[in-house]
Amino acid sequence: MSTPQHASTSTSSDKVPTGVDYYEIAADLTDAEREVWATVRSFVDEKVIPVAGGYWERAEMPMELLKEYGQLNLVGDGLEGPGVPRLSHTAAGLVTMELSRGDGSFATMLGVQAGLAMRSIEFLGSQEQKERWLPPMARLEVLGAFGLTEPDHGSDAVALGTTARKDGDEYVLDGAKRWIGFGTVCDVCVVWARGEDGQVQGFLVERGTPGYEATVIEGKASLRAIHNAAITLTGVRVPAENKLPAARSFRDTGRVLSATRAGIAWGALGHATAAYETALAYSLERKQFGQPLASFQLVQDKLVQMLAEVTAMQLFCLRVGKLADAGRLTDTQASLAKVNATRKARAVTAMARDLLGGNGILLEHRVARHMADVEALHTYEGTESIQTLIVGRHLTGVSSFT
Repeated sequence: MSTPQHASTSTSSDKVPTGVDYYEIAADLTDAEREVWATVRSFVDEKVIPVAGGYWERAEMPMELLKEYGQLNLVGDGLEGPGVPRLSHTAAGLVTMELSRGDGSFATMLGVQAGLAMRSIEFLGSQEQKERWLPPMARLEVLGAFGLTEPDHGSDAVALGTTARKDGDEYVLDGAKRWIGFGTVCDVCVVWARGEDGQVQGFLVERGTPGYEATVIEGKASLRAIHNAAITLTGVRVPAENKLPAARSFRDTGRVLSATRAGIAWGALGHATAAYETALAYSLERKQFGQPLASFQLVQDKLVQMLAEVTAMQLFCLRVGKLADAGRLTDTQASLAKVNATRKARAVTAMARDLLGGNGILLEHRVARHMADVEALHTYEGTESIQTLIVGRHLTGVSSFT
């Protein structure tokens, strides 16, 4: 099902497909950013959307398609490390938005690889670690994972129980992790553990290290095309040179998480855009009572509500991207972006599912898949509730949690 031509507003160039752009945000992008948008949108339309439902239904990771991210120079996420393609934060957001428009798992895979694993190394690693890992990770020749969340510690990740003790020229890790994307297939996993000084530290655990055991979490109803792992760490020995030297406390871990939070807002925008595009196209094609659904007042009202929310999300995300590019995006601004975007995406996907009636639950119409995937965005990398309280603390100066 294609989006009607009049659903979009062409902005800067007829050669740049921008999709839904009612307020002409493309006019405020650089030529490079518009080119990235066009490239990834074409990739999603041609390669992702036609197959995403099948991967989602089979709970299968699209490993061959994933490799194309590297070929298209999409694995940057605003980082500046060796061998990493230079993307502005705004361009990186557009990539996440478009991949999410195709499927949430396809975007999450990039978020795990670049947003979390590569960013940990770029922010907190030694020069030797950056030069060893970042170039092949940017080419998708090496997969990374980010091991923070634990079975008993999600929102209170600062209280993590995994331990690291020094033993000669090695560190010994013991503990457990859960919900770790790529945890079963990664070549290197950034594992966060509490050191003997009581502070949270980061370690690069390489594939095949004895004591690292990962199993796929089954039965997911969201983000089904990326495998998440339950990991046990039993006497895992890590060379001292695999410790991230600048990871000295949970504050450093938080720097990585804060930098990726804005990307979740872009992802939620992608899901909402997919729902709106699908609903608009469906309402023009589907006939009931002898006329297109689009001719009914209630349907037009829903479409306008959806477009208003998508447009507001676009303007919000564009501002977040530009603040990040200028080095002025704060942690609380990123948190507010995530809160706002996931709430709106939930509302837009629900309206689209309602508009499609019984067909709204079929994978071929995309909406149910996006509706389910938004639920994961709403909670991961800091739940909507926790992000709300972070912003509330900033507004009032009073913390409602420890």
